[in-house]
Amino acid sequence: MDTLAIFEIKNSALNTGVSVALLILGVLWLALIFWTFADARRRIDDPLLVVCATLCSFFPFVGTIVYLIVRPPEFLDDVRLRELEMSAAEARLASLDYQLCPHCDYEIQADYLRCPSCMRKLKERCYSCSKPIDPAWRICPFCEAETSAPTASATTRRRRRQTTDQATVAAEVATPEPEEATASGKSRRRRD
Repeated sequence: MDTLAIFEIKNSALNTGVSVALLILGVLWLALIFWTFADARRRIDDPLLVVCATLCSFFPFVGTIVYLIVRPPEFLDDVRLRELEMSAAEARLASLDYQLCPHCDYEIQADYLRCPSCMRKLKERCYSCSKPIDPAWRICPFCEAETSAPTASATTRRRRRQTTDQATVAAEVATPEPEEATASGKSRRRRD
């Protein structure tokens, strides 16, 4: 029986050993090509550079070693995540110092009393400590002084009328709403 002799080796056991070694090197070479392709896809954004890195690895073992030397150090997902965290941190820092005016959307700082653009009053000055406070606050959070903000009962708004019929509107205006009377009565009882 004539067996294929690799490198003209006549010993069948040695010939089989060399054949298995070449098979292992071939499989390892194909695995390195696939690994280079998969790694390049995770690290390189440009598809043309991914193809070039894969073609480079077709040179047995040397191409993959060259790719290992010149490949980017980070994965694309890590780079994107770092950039997202940086932009979120910048947004958090920006929101601490600056806000937008609710009337004209001009950029204002948190301690402005008036908007420099539309000149509308944004905050009141505490009479005790002179720090800017919101006009709706009933107490200054800095010095605990009571402010002259209106109480909750004075700021209640009337409900919107469901109808615009003149006779119905006139009747509603003539009679006081019973809900407001009972609400103020309940609040008096709670205070006692």
